[in-house]
Amino acid sequence: MRETLLELDGLTKAYPGVVANSDVSFQIGKGEVHALLGENGAGKSTLVKTIYGLVKPDSGTMTLEGKPFAPAEPRSARASGIAMVFQHFSLFDALDVAENIALGMENPPAMGDLADRIREVSETYGLPLDPARIVGDLSAGERQRVEIIRCLLQDPKLLIMDEPTSVLTPQEVEILFETLRLLSSEGTAILYISHKLEEIRALCESATILRLGKVVGTCDPRETSAREMAEMMVGSTLHTPEREAKDPGEVVLSIKSLSAPAPHRFGTALKDISIDVRAGEVLGIGGVAGNGQDELVAALSGEMRTGAGMVSLDGQSIGHLMPNARRALGLCAAPEERNGHAAAPDMSLTENATLTGTVRMGLTKNGFVQWHKARSFAEDVIKAFDVRTPGPENAARSLSGGNLQKFVIGREIMQKPRVFVVNQPTWGVDASAAAAIRQALLDLAADGAAVVVISQDLDELMEISDRFAALNGGALSAPRPAQGLTVEEIGLMLGGAHDMEVAHVEA
Repeated sequence: MRETLLELDGLTKAYPGVVANSDVSFQIGKGEVHALLGENGAGKSTLVKTIYGLVKPDSGTMTLEGKPFAPAEPRSARASGIAMVFQHFSLFDALDVAENIALGMENPPAMGDLADRIREVSETYGLPLDPARIVGDLSAGERQRVEIIRCLLQDPKLLIMDEPTSVLTPQEVEILFETLRLLSSEGTAILYISHKLEEIRALCESATILRLGKVVGTCDPRETSAREMAEMMVGSTLHTPEREAKDPGEVVLSIKSLSAPAPHRFGTALKDISIDVRAGEVLGIGGVAGNGQDELVAALSGEMRTGAGMVSLDGQSIGHLMPNARRALGLCAAPEERNGHAAAPDMSLTENATLTGTVRMGLTKNGFVQWHKARSFAEDVIKAFDVRTPGPENAARSLSGGNLQKFVIGREIMQKPRVFVVNQPTWGVDASAAAAIRQALLDLAADGAAVVVISQDLDELMEISDRFAALNGGALSAPRPAQGLTVEEIGLMLGGAHDMEVAHVEA
């Protein structure tokens, strides 16, 4: 039995219309790697924000090393030995690594001393970093290292990690796990949040499961299957996505020699991308974050215009068309960043439904929005995709990340597009919701749509894709049948070893 580091006793936090946490109690031992599991809206984010001093509970108590613990703000939590790596990085692209780390410290040392310390700590924990490199030039995996090293410089007693592997290759995941195991062996406790249950089984020694804000169970992930944990999270049987075996139809989306300059200094130029996508086909595109995914989506959606003939829909060149004109022809898209790009956070779900649904759903008449139709469309999306919200008049920012993702994806799919391009469709979404979204994508393809799924979740791509291609440095590999590809082969493709992979297959 490990000595208790942090104990939560009866934590409760309610917001208007929802109880985020209800009488939550559990313990984390010193050096323990403890998983916090739950579907979207289960209360995980509220709970870790309470531990980190961002949220004040309505009732309940916490003790840290046997002493009362009630941080009024993150500064107090950090001073007590609590560190947190958030799902969304909080870094400044134009500053270097050392400057970014200094901004997160209460009393940073001289920059020269800090640089030496960064090198020392990063090498010790197998996460080498050059303190002089500009953050905007770093890969997503290297950016995560900056966040982790910033935490480790605090010598934390408890490290909270929220979806830490969503931007990493399989090889980078294993490096991260080795680091976390080393920290655990040195006595640092880790509270680990992830929807990737096989990762939980590989890393964690205990798990607390939340459902609708309450603790509904605990388990040892090493002795519990991923399906069993998922079903504990949702309280019902988990359905595996099913696909129809059918031959793809005619070419719907054609991309020919697509090249485009980087939209900004820290963007990625697209380099001579050519590929056809057929009706009824799911094309999976993998890639580590920052290799041109956003730029490719922008080029296909119409946010970024391209040269004549580079992008065609049903034989018609559309590279010069704006997004709404492409939607009218049947091309819908959902970008990776849901809050602020795919959805306006301060607008209601009804208003957000009109942002992309106006053209295909006929939500305007004589230039005016027909709000009753817009509300009905939003309600249909909420019902069909099980979006947990009091109603369509609630602001987008009031939803959990996973529920907003379900709304954004559902809003596009329910427009019955001819082509659907989606980046990170299940990012931050729980196992049950992820299965539902993947099934909706497969159903869309079965109905004859051409579906392009860009994702960093390789398991997801292998589950739903007919063909797979890798995006690296703005260049796209030749597509290969997804069936039979190994994780090792995919990892090499993601790293840019396209020619080597083709040669290996031919051999």
